[in-house]
Amino acid sequence: MSDTKECNPHGLVERPKIGIGVMILNERAEMLLGQRSGAHGAGEWAFPGGHLEFGCTIFKSAADEVFEETGLVIARYTLISLAEEMRYIASDGKHYLNIGVLGYYDGGDPRVMEPHKCREWRWFADDALPSPLMESTELMLEAYRKGVFYIPPSTK
Repeated sequence: MSDTKECNPHGLVERPKIGIGVMILNERAEMLLGQRSGAHGAGEWAFPGGHLEFGCTIFKSAADEVFEETGLVIARYTLISLAEEMRYIASDGKHYLNIGVLGYYDGGDPRVMEPHKCREWRWFADDALPSPLMESTELMLEAYRKGVFYIPPSTK
């Protein structure tokens, strides 16, 4: 058995939060990304998403977050990845276990519904993604492109 101090050298009682990211692809296979303006990941581009809410399923939370952030109604989802977002532990005190889902786009125009959290929503081709990307979005894209469910976080 390993010593838990290796992972938590300061003995903090914090626990990771559970996040949900939603990759939405339009009819041209472009991805919907928003530039974050909230404190966590400010200036970075990310898929719509948020927290898994207590008592909600993954797909219900995904649908609620997409609607709350973009105004889009997405009815069908597929589970595509699991990622450990750890890049922001030192800077923001944030550690997330992120569940990635693919949302099947049925149309509509995304709108900025929470301007305090997102500056804009834009569609991007996979070969022309903006930078910088939020870590959870990077890991989700990597898993999706490689056809695997889990990509460990960078050890940089």
